[in-house]
This record gives sequence, C-alpha cells and structure tokens, in this order.
Amino acid sequence: MEIQFKDGLVPVIVQERRTRDVLMLAYANTEALELTRTTGYAHYYSRSRRKLWKKGEESGHVQRVCRILVDCDEDAVLYEVEQTGAACHTGHASCFYRTAEGEEIAETVFDPEKVYANKDE
Repeated sequence: MEIQFKDGLVPVIVQERRTRDVLMLAYANTEALELTRTTGYAHYYSRSRRKLWKKGEESGHVQRVCRILVDCDEDAVLYEVEQTGAACHTGHASCFYRTAEGEEIAETVFDPEKVYANKDE
C-alpha cells in the first residue's frame, strides 16, 4: 500500500475504538506515521508549529493506536485509538463538540487552564 502524501502530509482521522466516536482530525508526515507504527502511540505533524508532536505529550491525554486504516484512494488514514483523557485541547472529549451553527453539544471533561498551566503560548 502506497499512502499518498500531499505536500508531505496526509490527513489523519482519529476514532475512539470502543465508542466509534470521531475524536479529531490532524495531519501526519512520514516520520509521524512511522513513529506511530513503531511506538503504538499517536504522533502527528503540526502545520502551524511546523513540528512533530506526540498526542498527550503535555496533557498526558495520550492515544494508544490499535489499528491504522487507509482509505480507498490511499490519501487519508484513520487511527483507531484508545483515548486516555480527552482528545481536544479545549477540554472536550472530541474536537467535534459544536454544530455548524456554533451550538456546543458536549461538555468539557477537563479544565484546559489547569492542564496547560505551564504551557508557553
């Protein structure tokens, strides 16, 4: 299987293995994908920070990757994960916590100000 990277990146859909909930969308380069495969924990490439990162490296909310699937066009991948804590930096379990109209449909599960208190932004 030959994953098709566009500008060095491939979109990664992240789904909780047990609930099947979609947790987030991120991007991976070849290095992030290889680290994910070898360590069993989700790694991504941040387009804004232009660097590799491990999910949960600051918060402890890691994603253990159970399986990696590739779509029919080989231009997107899906990580089936066991999520520790929450996936979203806003404190929500999923990054998809609001409707297109802006209505929040999920409550936060942690306080991001406490979790990221020492983070320099």
